Amino acid sequence: MTKTVKLITEALDFSQQNYLVEEKNGKKEYKIKGIFMQSNIKNRNGRVYPKEILMKEVASYNKEYVEKNRAFGELGHPEGPTVNLDRVSHMITELKPEGDNFVGEAKIMSTPMGEIVKNLMDEGATLGVSSRGMGSLDQRGGANYVRSDFKLATAGDIVADPSAPSAFVEGIMEGKEWVWDHGNLVEQEVFAMKQRIDKRTRLREDKLKTLEFAKFMKIISN
Repeated sequence: MTKTVKLITEALDFSQQNYLVEEKNGKKEYKIKGIFMQSNIKNRNGRVYPKEILMKEVASYNKEYVEKNRAFGELGHPEGPTVNLDRVSHMITELKPEGDNFVGEAKIMSTPMGEIVKNLMDEGATLGVSSRGMGSLDQRGGANYVRSDFKLATAGDIVADPSAPSAFVEGIMEGKEWVWDHGNLVEQEVFAMKQRIDKRTRLREDKLKTLEFAKFMKIISN
């Protein structure tokens, strides 16, 4: 079974996150805490996330990722829906609903990208959180409503505060379509290419079978 979905990214107003730097055993621990996602409100990208859909997906994300210490996020926007381990900067340790908001906490890790984030925090840089997921949309009432097939890739990548946030969030990869192909996520263009190759392979095999059958019939008729 195949299904076409789109990459959906959302950057919140960056004033909604707080930096936390704590001393533990003589070592600094860096965290970001604040609103990671919002429901039941039309955002700057014209999208609305119904609360019941986010509640269901956040519960699944907590069970499959947060509770298993594998809810990772990257520094910057990646080029697709999967988390690249070589670019991981933090681990999301908490994600819970508060009214229509979903408040999260992320621990900055001692990875190469995490160290960059720590240095930026020490220098007073403005950073924010951008969620990333896959899903389809329903357009109604002047807004795009996220459907129940929405799946979180990460509740938050760490991004810089751009001069034009909406243009930044509408990245080049967001316009691409992706396909669930028997449990594997494949870019639409790649999937179409695979289908064309498979079709040609089947045609070639059918042609060979026809030729072999013709040879067989010729042999038994002599």
